[in-house]
Amino acid sequence: MVANALYNLVDTIFVGRGVGSLAIGALAIAFPLQMLNVAIAQTIGIGAGSAVSRSLGAGKVNRAKCVVGNSFFCVIVLSLMVSAIGLTFTDQILIFFGATQTILPYARDYVVVLLWGLTFFSFAISSNNLIRAEGNARVAMISMLIGALLNIILDPLFIFGLKLGIQGAALATITAQFCSFLYILYYIYGKETSLKIELRHMNPDLSIIREIITVGLPSFARLASGSISTLLVNQSLRFYGGDLAIIILGVIIKITRFLFMPMFGVVQGMQPIAGYNYGARQYERVFEVLNLTIKILFFISTFLCLIMILWPAKVINVFTNDLQVIQTGIPVMRIILFSIPVLSIQMTGATLFQALGKAMPAMVFSLLRRVLLFIPLIIILPRFFQLGLLGIWISYPIADIFSAIITWFFLRNQVQKIRQEAELYAV
Repeated sequence: MVANALYNLVDTIFVGRGVGSLAIGALAIAFPLQMLNVAIAQTIGIGAGSAVSRSLGAGKVNRAKCVVGNSFFCVIVLSLMVSAIGLTFTDQILIFFGATQTILPYARDYVVVLLWGLTFFSFAISSNNLIRAEGNARVAMISMLIGALLNIILDPLFIFGLKLGIQGAALATITAQFCSFLYILYYIYGKETSLKIELRHMNPDLSIIREIITVGLPSFARLASGSISTLLVNQSLRFYGGDLAIIILGVIIKITRFLFMPMFGVVQGMQPIAGYNYGARQYERVFEVLNLTIKILFFISTFLCLIMILWPAKVINVFTNDLQVIQTGIPVMRIILFSIPVLSIQMTGATLFQALGKAMPAMVFSLLRRVLLFIPLIIILPRFFQLGLLGIWISYPIADIFSAIITWFFLRNQVQKIRQEAELYAV
């Protein structure tokens, strides 16, 4: 996930340096659409991964294979639907996402290329969760490294060498993800996996699909809510700050994504361990991985945020040498980043409920930060308190802090319930 976050940063650096600051704004406009696709793929992948972990923990190998097959079916159908809709209504979607007339051409060139390769991208994202659920984290890591490193290599070749501009950045992403897709296929039909599937395993089973979607829905809520909130932020920024504010957000999106991706990697590593041991009634190991995850997330986020907060000008200058963007972006970056470490609790709590198969609480906590708190804040603070752009920027830390506090109380209650369950089975 660190490599994945790194290629997102490098992608933006090459675009900013090779195409210009308006192209960074285009990436910010395209981000909600990308996140929506990731949300769909992660919904299927995490939902299926949770079901696979619990099935393997209970010794039900054949059911685990059916879960994998049904997840493949869902990913293919849903990604093709998103591609068809996106290619049909590209301009309308991008304008709805907040594109100005100057940013729209760049966003269109980038998004159209991505949509043509969406199925491979979705398959790679979803399947990595299944590989981790089987316990083969090394293979999942290699598949992500293939996509990330190839993207970093292909970016300068396509953007500068072939002079494809922002289209080259999108083409590099799709080509790299296609190679990752081929590696995953090789693994699935190789000797390392115990989840070799046949065509019969891909026959739609409504009960399995319902379980996959129900358990994975909190991930969709978390990621799609990020897409929706970014959409609303883009629209507000277009009104209050124009191109400059959108470009600054584009830089900060990539920076925060760099911060969050390794954190997501940790909680994704936590999920199969917690789910498997809960299914096997090894409750102490559930508590152990829960505590360890919170500590690791807090350390990672604090370390990375300190670097960004102490040297913000140097960080922004990596993406663009536009002095106006750098000077205006420094205080904004500090405001948004300082509260991120407290999200260690919120992310761990939402993932634990998913791992335990408790879809409704996981859904609520996935929606808590970006929907239930953040969206009302970005509507109320700029308008009713007349804070303008400042109201948008301070909405981020306020939502972070309150979501962490709320999650802590409910997480503590869930841990007590698991302890009671452990005592019951011990008797």
